[in-house]
Order: sequence, then C-alpha cells, then structure tokens
Amino acid sequence: MATTTTDIKPVLNRLRRAQGQLNAVINAVESGGKCRDVVIQLAAVSSALDKAGFQIISTAMQKCLTDPEDDSDPMTVEELQKLFMTLA
Repeated sequence: MATTTTDIKPVLNRLRRAQGQLNAVINAVESGGKCRDVVIQLAAVSSALDKAGFQIISTAMQKCLTDPEDDSDPMTVEELQKLFMTLA
C-alpha cells in the first residue's frame, strides 16, 4: 500500500483505536465481563476495522483515478470493486 503520510495517518489512527478496543474486549472476556459490554466493544472494533478498510480502498480508488500511470500497486477498477465488496 503505497500512500502519502497524509493518507496513511488517519488509517493508522483508526487501526490503533481498534487495537485498543480489541484489547478491552479481550480483558473483558478474561475477567468475566458482562455480555452486553463485551458485545458493544466488539461492535466498536468491527466498525473501526471496517472504516479503516473503506478508507484504504477509497484512497486506492482516488489514486487510481488521479494517477492511472502509477504502477506501484496496479489494480483494475474491477479489482478495487471486489475489494470494496469484501468489506460490505
């Protein structure tokens, strides 16, 4: 994934947030946390990961459209659509 620092920073922030939330889920399960709290945290992790994935794909789509000659990570529109649909 070749991107600029501007593109990658928000993705890393989302992934780090998801990592923290996943740690909270693990701790809650290990300590016998309430089912409701565990599920809420798990949903937050899932949402954060989905948003990071969509952001990565969105950046790739923008790059593909604005710089079609860049072959550092060549993907067809169909491949990008397939990636997008794996997260949907």
